[in-house]
Amino acid sequence: MLQRRSLLPIVAAGIAAPGILRAQGTAAGAWPDRPLRLVVPWPPGGSTDTIARIFQARLGEVLGKPVVIENRGGASGAIGAAEASRAAPDGYTWMLAYDNEATNQTVMRLSYRTLEAFAPVSLVATGPLALVAHHSTPYRTFQDVIDAAKRAPETIAYASSGVGGLAHVSTTLLQQQGGFRLVHVPYRGGGPAVSDAVGGQVPLFMSNVVIISQHIRAGTLRPLGVTTAEETRHVPGTKPFSQQGFPGFAAPTWWAFLGRAGTPAPILEQMQAALARVLNEPEVKSRIEEQGCDVVASSSAECGRFLAAEIERWGKVIRDADIRADS
Repeated sequence: MLQRRSLLPIVAAGIAAPGILRAQGTAAGAWPDRPLRLVVPWPPGGSTDTIARIFQARLGEVLGKPVVIENRGGASGAIGAAEASRAAPDGYTWMLAYDNEATNQTVMRLSYRTLEAFAPVSLVATGPLALVAHHSTPYRTFQDVIDAAKRAPETIAYASSGVGGLAHVSTTLLQQQGGFRLVHVPYRGGGPAVSDAVGGQVPLFMSNVVIISQHIRAGTLRPLGVTTAEETRHVPGTKPFSQQGFPGFAAPTWWAFLGRAGTPAPILEQMQAALARVLNEPEVKSRIEEQGCDVVASSSAECGRFLAAEIERWGKVIRDADIRADS
């Protein structure tokens, strides 16, 4: 059974201290003196790509050099993350990680370990996952899905953004706790998955709210439950699974900004200060939050503790529940 936990509080970073952002003439050298690369380990159109593009331009303005997004999708974020893990620790390659980064550590055999290959900069945002049904399906409630799946096991499909991600693992856990079986249809990212979900090619979709909020509002996708411990303002009127027969269940999604391990501390500090400043600017913050998540803008230390806790927590769930990449 998953245990409830509190999310990190929103850190009121405000405007970064000018002394930190002007540290370019100190130990960090003249950084940055060329464009920076932000690896998004997912295809265009997914939640990670959406959030990155909201703050990308403004972050470049604050740093004084362009921030160029590089989409490297595949293997539930592992291909892009592996690429970023091989970059030089010079402050010119960064990554916006999605929650899969924690579950991949146990589900997959990787060429890197997150806590060794990357330096935490900031937990950017957190939010709910939601199970949605296409409006043409007969499923009006989550209990409808459970009942139908029990009558005909492994006949109802649900999509996710990839094998081994939090959407996959949390839905697998719901099935195991509820005694029903669905068919998992993994996609190479949220963008391709939401296209098929909206088109009705797959009846159910477990996803973060960022890429489905507009389709929920339009009535194309019907929310059946959310993975936050309590009801969320981002999917009003939708009960969490913890109130639908799965007490204590909670699996919020998240996005974290990471640098390469070994990057000079002054550069990491500059990036954290610049990112916190941008994320807390009203226009950027509101644009991110209207997508269906809450800006956190944490400190580097808080981000590191959060990542370690997520890797440990979901690793235990995956091992104890024998959740495998093909489940």
